[in-house]
Amino acid sequence: MATGRRHDQSIWILSLPLGVTVGLVLGWTAGLLSTVSCLAGGLYLSPDLDTRSNALRRWGVLGFLWWPYRHLIPHRSLWSHGPVLGMSVRLGVLLTWCLILTMAVPPLSPAMLLTTLQQLMRQHPQEFIALLVGLEGSAWIHIILDGDPWPQEWLKKRKR
Repeated sequence: MATGRRHDQSIWILSLPLGVTVGLVLGWTAGLLSTVSCLAGGLYLSPDLDTRSNALRRWGVLGFLWWPYRHLIPHRSLWSHGPVLGMSVRLGVLLTWCLILTMAVPPLSPAMLLTTLQQLMRQHPQEFIALLVGLEGSAWIHIILDGDPWPQEWLKKRKR
């Protein structure tokens, strides 16, 4: 299992090749977005947000946003370190907080937030795909550095 410093170094090194690959397929704007989202995903949306990690410290005073995630998600479980599922859970936590914020601020509404997201997906599908590829790419980099995309704990639970 890699240290937090090793995870950070790898994200900085591997986000550019990921962005170049996406750029060759979807265009350079999408490639740049993929690179930036990989960096953001690796540095701020790490699977290790369920522990006292570098990623959690980077949130500073907003670290409290991850309190439910830290207390409900077991470390290195399918829900935190699982391919696709782990990042989906972390994005779900952020979306939930955004929805709560829109309910607390009168000029905003949850419907407005969801409509805006839907419009962005329709108007910029390649960029939206690039964003998701970058985020998920950062999660895969983390998972692979931890030793295997299918940690031994999952295999033990499956056999039972």
